[in-house]
Amino acid sequence: MAEDGEAITEGRKKLAYTFPIVRHTDMPKHMKIEAISLCTTAFEKFADNNESAAKMVKDAMDKKFGTAWHVVIGESFGFGVTHEANNLLYMFIGGNLAVCVWKCV
Repeated sequence: MAEDGEAITEGRKKLAYTFPIVRHTDMPKHMKIEAISLCTTAFEKFADNNESAAKMVKDAMDKKFGTAWHVVIGESFGFGVTHEANNLLYMFIGGNLAVCVWKCV
């Protein structure tokens, strides 16, 4: 039997977290909370369409914190970005879906 936050896959335990896990951020606390909330809402609203979810997060961040935000949502990707200081969030949501939100000048 699986415990809370875990799923059984082919007889083996596989962790499937239902809450966001922040891997790295340098955002101020108020911005981080807003970004996590936006990403979670977008993930729930567009569970099967990462492009629409990313667009929703980008548009909301542009409106609230100024333009030039970028968002990548997906599985199994690597990245290297140059970003404005205090404007980066990298997190996992729904277990294996990664979200990277950053602002460039």
